[in-house]
Parts: sequence; structure tokens; C-alpha cells
Amino acid sequence: MATSQAGALHAPNPTVYVKNLEESIKVDQMKEALTEIFSEYGNVIDLVAKKNLKAKGQAFVVFDETEAAERAIKEVQGFELFEKPMVLDYAKTKSDATVEREGNAEELESHKRRRLAEKERKQAAEAAEIQKKLKRSAAAAPSEAARPVKAARGSGLKASNPSAGAVIPEEYLPPNKILFVQNLPDNYDVDSLTSIFGIFEGFREVRLVPGRTGIAFVEYEAEAGAISAKERTAGMALGDEGKIMKVVYQRQ
Repeated sequence: MATSQAGALHAPNPTVYVKNLEESIKVDQMKEALTEIFSEYGNVIDLVAKKNLKAKGQAFVVFDETEAAERAIKEVQGFELFEKPMVLDYAKTKSDATVEREGNAEELESHKRRRLAEKERKQAAEAAEIQKKLKRSAAAAPSEAARPVKAARGSGLKASNPSAGAVIPEEYLPPNKILFVQNLPDNYDVDSLTSIFGIFEGFREVRLVPGRTGIAFVEYEAEAGAISAKERTAGMALGDEGKIMKVVYQRQ
């Protein structure tokens, strides 16, 4: 095994971030192998490895003390697992397991909200960057005004800006205190929705849209309540038909 902590860029803490894992290995098999390796360096209280495409090839190993993480990084850095050398570093932030161990349920919930908000802000920033690139590409393309057009067609109408339709998808909107709820059963009213969303911190009100069914706005006093509500209600099945509720942040 390698005996250097080369590559450890973040401040020491009990969580080890592992990357460059073999993506073809099943998650359960990978977790079992990682647990066997890292348990030699201390008490592993949690191990997170996910199946989704973006998180493949990565894992988080949570020890009960920083010293154990330090030993693991020193000894396991570059160690080959399934014929690929692991790349190790300390995690950027505390894990849920560490926060729960050091604090209480309220601190854990607050930590989860901050983590989720940061994740969604990052997604929104990535989506905004994509939109900027689309706009730059559209601006670089030949202008519609430079092309000959027939005066008889669309007389008096301005050509639309090809980049004007480039907007951030709803799923990547940054957090704010108002949620936009869609795909609701037609018979769901303010009371029905309040029973769902009213349990979250800082709930203010549910607003229906006159003349429209299936949509509503839910407002909280602060982002924290909206973040918790979105995380726990998005994808919920409602009504006799089991309609899947869509919950996103209101577009600003």
C-alpha cells in the first residue's frame, strides 16, 4: 500500500472521500469490499456509495474519529481495488452520520437542509452556465435580420431572438421560499394541500390559481422550510389515481 497522503487537499475530518472506483462493480459488492479494507484503520460508522450515474465510481467512508481517517488516507492512497488505484481525500463537509453523532436531531436536520440547498444551487449554476453557452452560440450564428425576408409575410413583426427561449429547466431552479406544485388531483383544495405542506417549518399559506386546477403555490417564511418540503413531498402519489405530485421552486 502507498504510504503518502499525496492528493489530500481538504481539512482533516472523520470522512474519507474515495474516487476512481471501478464503475462496473455492483454497489453492494463495492461497499462490502470498501468496508473490509477501511475497517482495518478504525470504526466505520457509515459508508455511502450510490447507484446513480453522476455518483458512480465514488464513495464516502465515515469513521468515528479523524485519526482513523488520517491513517486510512495515508495507507490506502493509491491501493488498487478491482484493478483500479483508489484516490482518497477528506470529504469537503461533515457527513450526516458525523453530525448526528456529535449533535442532535435538530442539528442533523439543519445540516441536511444546508447540504440540499448547496446541491440545488450548484445544479442551478450549472444549468445557468449551459444557458449562457447556448446564448453565446445563438449570438454567434447569422442574424435573422441579415437574411432577406419577404415584406408581405410577417410585416410589422420583429424576428424573435433565438436565444430568448433559453431558460433554466424547472428542476434546476435555485432554492427560494415559494414552491410551485403541479399535477395535483382536481379535487385537491387549500385544506388538502395545507395538511401536506403545513407540517414543515415556517409554513405560511397555500395559494390556488383561480380558474386552474392541478397547480398551486406554497409559501414559507424562509428557504429552509421550502427546501425541507420539496425534498419530502416531490414525487408523492396523491388521490385515488395516484397522481405523482411535481414540486419545484417558483421561477423568480
